[in-house]
Amino acid sequence: MNGRLDTRLHDRVALDEIELYAEVLSAVASADRPLTSDELDQVLGLSDDE
Repeated sequence: MNGRLDTRLHDRVALDEIELYAEVLSAVASADRPLTSDELDQVLGLSDDE
């Protein structure tokens, strides 16, 4: 190992998190009330099968 930190993985993870956060903010902004946990799970692509 050459002692240099490979930040490509970290950048990809950060970008994925930013994308998820943007999707949640978009869903919240378009709702006329607070979203339920189930609705948030749906926005994030989560299901009970996981």
